[in-house]
Amino acid sequence: MSSAVVETGLADEALEVLRELTGRPDAVFREGQDAAVSALVERSQRALVVQRTGWGKSAVYFVSTALLRRRGRGPTLLVSPLLALMRDQVAAAARAGIKAVEISSANATEWDDVAARLAADDVDVLLVSPERLTNPRFRDEQLPDLVQRCGLLVVDEAHCVSDWGHDFRPDYRRIRELLGRLPEGTPVLATTATANERVVADVAEQLGAGGVGVTTVRGPLARDSLRLGVLRLPTDRARLGWLAAHLEDLPGSGIVYTLTVAAAEETAALLRDAGHEVRAYTGRLDDADRKDAEEALRENRVKALVATSALGMGFDKPDLGFVVHLGAPSSPVSYYQQVGRAGRAVEHADVLLLPGPEDLAIWQWFATSSMPREDHAGAVLTAMTDGKAWSAARLETVADVRRSRLELLLKVLSVDGAVERVQGGWRSTGVPWVYDADRYARVTRTREAEQRAMIAYARPVDEAQCRMAFLQEALDDPSAAPCGRCDVCAGPWYAIDVPDGAAEAANARLDRPGVELAPRAQWPTGADRLGVEVKGKIAPGDQVLTGRAVARLTDLGWGQRLRTLLGDDGVGGVATLAEDLEAPPLEEDPDAAFDVSHRVIRPGNASDAPPADDLVQACARVLAAWDWAERPVAVVSVPSRRRPRLVRGTAEALSRLGRLPYLGELDLQHGGPTGGAGGNSAFRLAGVWQRITVGEQLRGRLAAVTGPVLLVDDLADSRWTVTVAGRELRRAGAPAVLPFVLALAA
Repeated sequence: MSSAVVETGLADEALEVLRELTGRPDAVFREGQDAAVSALVERSQRALVVQRTGWGKSAVYFVSTALLRRRGRGPTLLVSPLLALMRDQVAAAARAGIKAVEISSANATEWDDVAARLAADDVDVLLVSPERLTNPRFRDEQLPDLVQRCGLLVVDEAHCVSDWGHDFRPDYRRIRELLGRLPEGTPVLATTATANERVVADVAEQLGAGGVGVTTVRGPLARDSLRLGVLRLPTDRARLGWLAAHLEDLPGSGIVYTLTVAAAEETAALLRDAGHEVRAYTGRLDDADRKDAEEALRENRVKALVATSALGMGFDKPDLGFVVHLGAPSSPVSYYQQVGRAGRAVEHADVLLLPGPEDLAIWQWFATSSMPREDHAGAVLTAMTDGKAWSAARLETVADVRRSRLELLLKVLSVDGAVERVQGGWRSTGVPWVYDADRYARVTRTREAEQRAMIAYARPVDEAQCRMAFLQEALDDPSAAPCGRCDVCAGPWYAIDVPDGAAEAANARLDRPGVELAPRAQWPTGADRLGVEVKGKIAPGDQVLTGRAVARLTDLGWGQRLRTLLGDDGVGGVATLAEDLEAPPLEEDPDAAFDVSHRVIRPGNASDAPPADDLVQACARVLAAWDWAERPVAVVSVPSRRRPRLVRGTAEALSRLGRLPYLGELDLQHGGPTGGAGGNSAFRLAGVWQRITVGEQLRGRLAAVTGPVLLVDDLADSRWTVTVAGRELRRAGAPAVLPFVLALAA
């Protein structure tokens, strides 16, 4: 133990708490833990702890909490980013007799009880998400008293505070405001495992606002238990075939990370077909299902969770045996954060990256995920000059931006002081807001540099440097040195073969086309404010039936082929389903992407041509498997200005295959639909309203139709094009409309 705690007389007491916390009578402090405890408890300082995952950062704040509470200090306020992290920390605290509770969306029914316990000083640690700091009830009723009574403020995963951090969250910027409201002498602890020098400096500067000194405790980041490797395979089929064949070769149980929800679900299904016990884990799971999946992995009841980054910071399984990535995260820092889940309490753990060409487009889409667009912000702030509370649904009629992205914009404006969250929505504060183009450009350049670094990490064995040293250098770790274990240092440790049977099974799975296209049932809120006089439920006589698509753009297999076929629409569509709709898209140019040679390219529209034979056959398989109540009797196509030969050719091919008459195209009015992919429902509806109609010739042909009409288009994003086109066909006499599209983006 270092001299810091010994000299203050806290040594025995701190060690007692540590042993209660860990449940180990022989536990001792790791180097730096006692120094941080001393800084917080004895000297009431502010400390930044940057240590690898598994070092014991939570031990610092729980030991400090116990010691401070014994000295009559108020409860610790712990700002923590994920519910999974909160659950693990509450359980850990209980072992040391620390009363820890959370206020989150997962325990809304318990909030009044938590408030009563806080008032009675029966809480040692209150855990909240950074987003909770903006909740009107919490902000107005509980936070002021907590700030005054707070014995210790802990900011976990503190890299989220920084624009330069790999997982920046706007609400974390409120921490600086919170620091300014703390009584003088309140100790503050910030912790992270993933911060380079730029992020450390930024976080330390924010912690030290007002001239307060900050103690930084930083240790080496190398993980001796991890054996890193990169296996480059030519296709998604080969990658999935390899995983199906070799998953059982990996030690213990672990995590298979994917970049999108669809990839996680599809990969999990393929692995289950191959006989592996796995589950998909994404942001779409409700809290109970997430918790159940986490426990299944902790208890080794599954070989792996196939997960998006929703299973990230805070998931704690010390004996996790492996982490595999099907597709690379966009930076070495975020990659290090995810692989750090493995090998914390075992001597050996395997980490393998299987990069794919689609990674590059997805990175570009998320490259500036926290950056607002100036025109969107201007539209929102202009609308709010009326001084009233605006709901997100109402704001969608003034800014053409998806709900998830709009909510992120509102958070940024709120943190900057331009708007505030109130009962009923958001309201302008009257504080002027200026678009900080220089800052956003700097962050964008940083993100692009991180992408290039990740490409360098994933180089083949004969072109790469030590994998662990590379990650350490990305985190500015001065102790970086060859690890002697990775595939560069010691040679590939993983099999490279893809058995024929596994490859064939992957091919069969990926070549299986067909996903459901759910019909719209409700008009978007506020459409009348954009000149579309509809509201409420869509009348049954105007609705289309449940449709089909060949694939989602985020799917493996056909999804990848359709992204190539649809050109820049395909690139944009990747982001519609990418990671749970939580991260916003690339601002500057969502169509920019790296090609496989890693040079920046700017794809234009894919060339228009009739559908290839394999695509027509895939369409035919979808139609053959469609369990419609009544078979279509005719085919109609949506008019396309960008891909007329593809759309019309597909419709004509299906009419020939099904021996159905092709009735022709609908007509475009007023120049056709306006806007593009990626906006919100209200604007997308307004962009097609009264711009797609049934011409006289088509109307005459519909008069003889006695059954459903198959409506063909290339891409369904918002689904308002097929909804409005179907409504027009119904009103022109079609008894029913079955939408069919090549690709589904959302």
